[in-house]
Amino acid sequence: MLLFDTHVQGPRAPGLHRLREPERAAARRTDIIHPARARSLCGLLLERARRSPRGRAYVHFDPAWQQWVESDWSETAAAVGRWQEALRGEKLAAGERVAIMLRNRPEWAFFDLAALGLGLVTVPLFVNDRPDHVAHMLRDSGAKLLLVESCEHLHALSPIATTLARLQRVLVLEPGDGTPADLSPFAGVADWLPPSGNAVDRCNDADDLATIVYTSGTTGPPKGVMLSHGALLANAYASLMRVPALPTDLFLSFLPLSHTLERTGGYVLPMMAGSAVAFSRSIPELAEDLQQVRPTVLIAVPRVFERVHARIRGSVAGAPAARRVLFGAAVRVGWRRFEHRQGRRRWSPDLLLAPVLDHLVGARIRARLGGHLRVVVCGGAPLNAGISRLFIALGVPILQGYGLTEAGPVISLNALDDNIPDSIGPPLDGVEVRLADDGELQVRSPGLMRGYWQRPEATAAAIDADGWLRTGDQARMAHGHLFITGRLKDIIVLANGEKVAPADLEQAIIADPLFSQVLIVGEGRPFLSALVVLEPAEEDRLATATPADSGAPDALAPTLEQRLLERINARFAAFPGYAKVLRVAVAHEPWSIEQGLMTPTMKLRRARIAQRHGDEVRRLYAGH
Repeated sequence: MLLFDTHVQGPRAPGLHRLREPERAAARRTDIIHPARARSLCGLLLERARRSPRGRAYVHFDPAWQQWVESDWSETAAAVGRWQEALRGEKLAAGERVAIMLRNRPEWAFFDLAALGLGLVTVPLFVNDRPDHVAHMLRDSGAKLLLVESCEHLHALSPIATTLARLQRVLVLEPGDGTPADLSPFAGVADWLPPSGNAVDRCNDADDLATIVYTSGTTGPPKGVMLSHGALLANAYASLMRVPALPTDLFLSFLPLSHTLERTGGYVLPMMAGSAVAFSRSIPELAEDLQQVRPTVLIAVPRVFERVHARIRGSVAGAPAARRVLFGAAVRVGWRRFEHRQGRRRWSPDLLLAPVLDHLVGARIRARLGGHLRVVVCGGAPLNAGISRLFIALGVPILQGYGLTEAGPVISLNALDDNIPDSIGPPLDGVEVRLADDGELQVRSPGLMRGYWQRPEATAAAIDADGWLRTGDQARMAHGHLFITGRLKDIIVLANGEKVAPADLEQAIIADPLFSQVLIVGEGRPFLSALVVLEPAEEDRLATATPADSGAPDALAPTLEQRLLERINARFAAFPGYAKVLRVAVAHEPWSIEQGLMTPTMKLRRARIAQRHGDEVRRLYAGH
């Protein structure tokens, strides 16, 4: 095995030598709380409230007032005290589990911090998860209490009413007239909360269990990942040492807080740095929220940039020739400027055009994202390198990282002054990585989980006796950066024995704005095929430009398939010759979480999609 020891002595703030003087001065004014000072997550809140009582903490949209409302850290601590006082009335013992099923909003933090301060263990659940998954997690964790958003969400859980009835309490944040009368443990939060309370941190040991986070899993039932207070604090601190956050920063939180990337990077980390967090209203309103909130930091998954990229490419494709030339020049020169600033390319005269091109093109794209973004962290899944490069060339500072829930979650992350977009960055300080003989990336760090809840055999399979976590991902190391090369389990073996990593092909295809979702199939088959979901506007353009095949049962089918195959295989120039798609089928309905075809973290459930489209797949291989 190859071993890379990435320990670095002492804190550091990457990128300061490349920042302009005002940014450099601001970066020096950090106010980071060390994990040893906080000791626990509730202790982190109390220390932040002591240091920055009037500092802006949370921003949310108030529907009644139709405006964004701010609260400071002193008000946050007082609110947590009220929730703690109410939780004390439930007579729960330290170590017992309580579940939270809210969208991102201040109350998520209030409940979480209040419970943790009493030594309870929180179990975050995805708001739009399937009822059977929710029932499994409630039963498996032995949760005593559940907090949900509204009666609408409660009604969505009616298939698991028996499981809910066994809970000690079901709290509804926004109860309505339709509350089930037979739900005996029900209580509205407004009636349940006392007028006031004092925030007390009794969970002073960093080794205490803080949370059980159930992995969404693309196969099999979710497993509960046990993360301690110390693991989450250590991971947030190491992330701050790679990419500093400032007290003047404003994060926009839209990934679910039940996603560990958002919880650590967009919740624990801002509190540690004294930054503020604005909670987005919803994914459909994200574009508007970006315009109104104008955040400086964004944590996102590739799907966000894939959708924006498709819109940009679609708009450019339909623009006059002069505009298309201007856009191409802005991307080309913008990328050269980025490479020059990174120290990887010499200065060239065309960089003199960069300010003008940026004003005409890049600034307009950035304005759609609020216009103030200083850092964008992308994780959860690989981001297509071409998409990443386009946004970076247009001045959107995307830093790709990598992690697992089991690692707290961040393992590696690019830095502003050391950003190789194709990579997942260098390992964080304090994180050790090694490559097994089969190329598997293995990790050891203070952020690792204690194991899977009540699954000792699964824990032993994931972490060896020396504390190394098996990630299941294959990687290589170059220039101090990690590059993911494949996934051990997600390999398609064709009938001729050739091995293909489908995720790599899918990433290449999704860079074409025509395709909204892609799944490559072909296990044990003589060739590869693709199941695709098309972007509606781009599909209409393609259909208009594609001549019909008179005499065919479906007049467009043969010609349309050929056009799709041409577009797909045009993306594979860098792949081996056998990595070629010979057949394609179009799914006319997007794959969604509600259908059980995507995980709550937007990963495709490959086996379920293939099963759902089993008839189409069989037709693709008929006669072979």
